[in-house]
Amino acid sequence: MSGNPQPDAAAMQNLFQAGQAFAQGFMNFMTQQQAPLTAQTTQAPQFPQNEEIARLQKEFATRHIALWQDMLQRSQSGAPAASPVDDKRFAAPEWSASPYFDYLRQAYLLNAELLGRLAEAVPAEEAARNRLKFFTRQFVDAMAPSNFVATNPEFISTALQTQGASITAGIQNLVADLGKGRISMTDDAAFEVGRNLAVTPGQVIFENELIQLIQYAPTTKKVRERPLLIVPPCINKFYILDLQPENSFVRHAVEQGMTVFLVSWRNPQADLGHLGWDDYVERGALQALDVTREVSGADKVNALGFCVGGTILSAALSVAKARGEERAASLTLLTALLDFSDGGEVTHYVDAASVAAREAAIGRGGLLRGAELASAFSSLRANDLIWQYVVGNYLKGGKPRAFDLLYWNADSTNLPGPFAVWYLRHLYMENALREPGRLAMCGTTADLSRLDMPAYIYSSREDHIVPWRSAYHSRGILGGETTFVMGASGHIAGVVNPPATGKRSHWRNESPAAAAEDWLAGATEYKGSWWPHWMEWLKRFAGEEREAPRKLGSRRHKPIEAAPGRYVKEKA
Repeated sequence: MSGNPQPDAAAMQNLFQAGQAFAQGFMNFMTQQQAPLTAQTTQAPQFPQNEEIARLQKEFATRHIALWQDMLQRSQSGAPAASPVDDKRFAAPEWSASPYFDYLRQAYLLNAELLGRLAEAVPAEEAARNRLKFFTRQFVDAMAPSNFVATNPEFISTALQTQGASITAGIQNLVADLGKGRISMTDDAAFEVGRNLAVTPGQVIFENELIQLIQYAPTTKKVRERPLLIVPPCINKFYILDLQPENSFVRHAVEQGMTVFLVSWRNPQADLGHLGWDDYVERGALQALDVTREVSGADKVNALGFCVGGTILSAALSVAKARGEERAASLTLLTALLDFSDGGEVTHYVDAASVAAREAAIGRGGLLRGAELASAFSSLRANDLIWQYVVGNYLKGGKPRAFDLLYWNADSTNLPGPFAVWYLRHLYMENALREPGRLAMCGTTADLSRLDMPAYIYSSREDHIVPWRSAYHSRGILGGETTFVMGASGHIAGVVNPPATGKRSHWRNESPAAAAEDWLAGATEYKGSWWPHWMEWLKRFAGEEREAPRKLGSRRHKPIEAAPGRYVKEKA
């Protein structure tokens, strides 16, 4: 065979049999990997019959016949592929060089289109239809011919070119990942927290059993009076905001003359499995607010919350407000939800049955394991975060490139069971936080409308976890003046966009708008990062400049250890 293989049926049968053990091991591994937040099993979608569906089936049967006839004609004539395929999974020349493999990919894409249109045609409520469309996509992505040894010509070509070494390497990669319990997305040896990730200088100045509070060392001679307190998500580790020096959000803020404090959440083990929502509010965000104000000597702080960290922070400020305390001069929310009416694609894994099962299992104590969370989030973008690594690592025997963001993505965290089920029940299912006085927490009730400090609300246009329109709803919930900005890209890449790279763009509209679509219609696109615009806004509430402190911490809160601290290094 040449580099463009065209195997006959017997050769394909032999290859298939030779790959059975490999494929079975892989499928067993994937069964473990895709244990989502829901307890239900995802199966091939079942579609009811109606006239529209019957019409679609007839249309696609005709298209399949034409595709089959084209494959037979090409097999006889040796003609090249009739039309290119705009799908990176099938972009390699091996797919188009063989009529057999070209037919496989074309037939798969035809079937994928049919299933998508069938899901769209099902007579059901919008929420049920969206759920069906999501799980249909999961099924379709998993069944791509590129994912299996017997139907991927790149596997064959690579095996021939390496004289079988790629098969050996692929099996070794699979065995290694079975030991890890996850798919390798990056070169794990290339990174280490504290060595080349999370290296912005600072000190841990406070800790309790749930958090460490880091104060970062100033890099400017003068700093602003009011510090910046960052509350990252507890579902992930904080160093997404402090990756490497060139893309560190924390370092950028420090270099702009801000005294930055940051919460490092504990990665809970069994001994912390009893913690609930109130613990994260009281001993997490509120404790960090108190220590930050005491150490800085400021009357108020500028508070920033990212993702669920923004939800926790907003709840904490509401509790403080109910107690008669004004702790924040401004509030920044980065891809955070306060209104969960559209909770993004995560909601497809959250229903009454699955939440009730979780409440029964871990509602009074226990852990929602980080591996489950990581698997569920990866499955939201399975082609990008699962299947491309299956093909590259296992079928072709390659190694993923070093990528700091994906190293962070694999560094998962556990959640205490009571916290997790409270969050799922009261926010994702009942959407109770947006209703003043409905949710009891920390001895009071939450009322976000009483938060009257200025707020900067950032969203990402392609965010599948916090849809930008859902983030926009926060403008109608908070009680103060709001500034809304939308960046390009998704949940993480949109946020981590340093100005020096000159990448992407963002949209701004200074005019107040009642509805998200009205805001978008009047928005102007600006090239580059949103960070400078946010910093310009933040400085309005940061007070006057003063001499930078020579020492970190205070007489009461002395440095405990160097940043990033030991909590962030704990593994799930």
